[in-house]
Amino acid sequence: MPKKLPNLLFDFGGVIINIDYQRTLDAMQLLSGEGNTIGFTQAAQAELFDLLETGKLTSEQFRTGLRSGYGLQATDDQLDAAWNAMLLDVPAERLALIAELRELGHETALLSNTNHMHINVINQQLQTQYGFEHGIADALDRVFYSQEVGLRKPGEEIFRHVLREMNWKAEETLFIEDSIQHIETARGLGLHTLFLAPPLTLTEALPAAIRAFSPTTS
Repeated sequence: MPKKLPNLLFDFGGVIINIDYQRTLDAMQLLSGEGNTIGFTQAAQAELFDLLETGKLTSEQFRTGLRSGYGLQATDDQLDAAWNAMLLDVPAERLALIAELRELGHETALLSNTNHMHINVINQQLQTQYGFEHGIADALDRVFYSQEVGLRKPGEEIFRHVLREMNWKAEETLFIEDSIQHIETARGLGLHTLFLAPPLTLTEALPAAIRAFSPTTS
């Protein structure tokens, strides 16, 4: 019996799309008369950003929270531009690799802590650059956005949700992620992991991780 190909569960930012958190921190600081920095990093973030990423805030409520919480004096457009400044490019070779792996028979899904403001910008970019009618959803079998699920990483339940929805077994799934706290949760649930720490990139590291993949036996 042929070896089952691993299911591939991708993070988005820092894995498929390039991200620079510092660009947003710098842009927000420029909007503060007191030089305040916002409570948002790759490792941890303030409740305002958790609420946005779990779909509990509208764009207007988020902007209000930025103004009141961090003393930002800015128009809606200025706040949106600063918030979106972290979003960079989606390299064509990463999309090509995912497409090749799907052709080989790998099942694929995206699990992203994100928000409607970022996804709208990214998907518009993908539509313009690559002709993806539905944005990143066109590149994978399923997409799971924290804002739609109402849960976010590193909580265990969003991983369980994905496994249930995809009908995947943890031991047959490889999770590709660039945040160590999310990797640790996945490992604890029995998923195989690829920690894509800089300067590693998806195209460099994923083929070798798949070749080395060996499903866990109970």
